[in-house]
Amino acid sequence: LRKLIDTANAPIFGIGTAGLVNEWNQKAAEITGFGKDEVMGRDLVQEFISAEFKTSVQMVLNNALKGHNTANFEFPLYTKDGRAVEVLLNATPRIDSNGRLVGVVGVGQDITEKKLAEAELTRVADDLRTLIDTANAPI
Repeated sequence: LRKLIDTANAPIFGIGTAGLVNEWNQKAAEITGFGKDEVMGRDLVQEFISAEFKTSVQMVLNNALKGHNTANFEFPLYTKDGRAVEVLLNATPRIDSNGRLVGVVGVGQDITEKKLAEAELTRVADDLRTLIDTANAPI
């Protein structure tokens, strides 16, 4: 299981009940630039989430800590060099072998390119709409 998590082609992280990172796979390190040793034991929300998303991300994690799954939650995760990586997150309660809730497992997907493509598509559609609306000759 450890090798599967570490080598998965999706960013996977875990936090304990106090919100401190206790799992960080290779893909999470790759997309953020933060190695496992740099994030372990640090507060995920306070140190790696932008101010405008701290409350909503904390709410998702708190819900998971109450036993509720959250699927398809989008938010920016900041990289070591300050760039925002758009992540689509599924957060699930982490249960130990005794059935106790011990934290949250987050499995994400980097959707940065998808979001950029959507923004470009919207821009082109707006430009075409403006062109048609301002054309001198009827179409």
